[in-house]
Amino acid sequence: MQQKEGLAQQNLVGTLKSNTSFSTFINAIDKAGLTASLDGTEQYTLFAPTDEAFSALPAGTLDRLLQPANKDELASLVNYHLVSGRKTTADVGKWQSARTVQGQAAPIKVAEGTLSVGGAHVTRPDIMARNGVIHGIDKVNIPEAKPH
Repeated sequence: MQQKEGLAQQNLVGTLKSNTSFSTFINAIDKAGLTASLDGTEQYTLFAPTDEAFSALPAGTLDRLLQPANKDELASLVNYHLVSGRKTTADVGKWQSARTVQGQAAPIKVAEGTLSVGGAHVTRPDIMARNGVIHGIDKVNIPEAKPH
C-alpha cells in the first residue's frame, strides 16, 4: 500500500516517466525547456499524446520539432496540451473548449462516452499526479500557426 501512495505523489513529469507510453512526450517537454514548470506546485491538466500518437505524425515532423532551432514551436505544441488547474475527465467533459496554456482554445467533445480534445480521443483518463492530472490521448494536437 505504501508504494502505491508514493506513486500518486509524484509530480506530472515523474508520473509520465513511470508510464512507458509517454517517453516521446517527456522528451518533447525536456527539449522545450518546460520540465521545471511541470515539476512545481502549480496544478495542471495535461493531455499527453502517447508514443503511438507521435509516431502517427507525418515523417520528419517530430525530428524537426526536437531540433534546438525549433524550441519555441515545440514549447507552443507542448503548452497546447496543457490546461491550468487540476481537472478530471468528468470536469473537462462539461466544457465546450479547453483554454490551453499556449493560448489557443482546444475544442472539447463527448461522443458515445468518449472524451476528445482537439480531435484527440482520451484513451487513458485520470492519471493522478501530485500537481495535476494526466489524460493520455491518441493524437498530437498541433496549434494553429500564429501569423508573424
